[in-house]
Amino acid sequence: MAKDEKRVAEENSSTGRPDEPTTPQLASAASTFALLSSPARLHVMWLAAQDAYDVTTLAKRAGVNVATMSQHLTKLRLAGLINARRDGRHHIYTVDDPHILTLLQQIFAHIAPDGGLAPDPPRSR
Repeated sequence: MAKDEKRVAEENSSTGRPDEPTTPQLASAASTFALLSSPARLHVMWLAAQDAYDVTTLAKRAGVNVATMSQHLTKLRLAGLINARRDGRHHIYTVDDPHILTLLQQIFAHIAPDGGLAPDPPRSR
């Protein structure tokens, strides 16, 4: 096996459990979380998961200017986290990936409105 092929094989394999994430999966997940680490981008993701909005409405709702919102939307769209469709002269943004929707739902269920941790839901018996 060539040196480069061996390195790729090592990066894609795990030495622990069979369901352990691969190195490329970990890198991709870290990139996704890095994108979502911005409160404005996280807010726009939450908004677009609830309904379809244009850039102006998203900017107003998130409290940023339109140019800044456009930059956030471009990054999120290029990463495949948000979708855009044309409606006349406007782009309408939505989040409809069930994995991303679940991620957003779970994080906001985990964080209380005051920013602390939300209490755990009662366990079913």
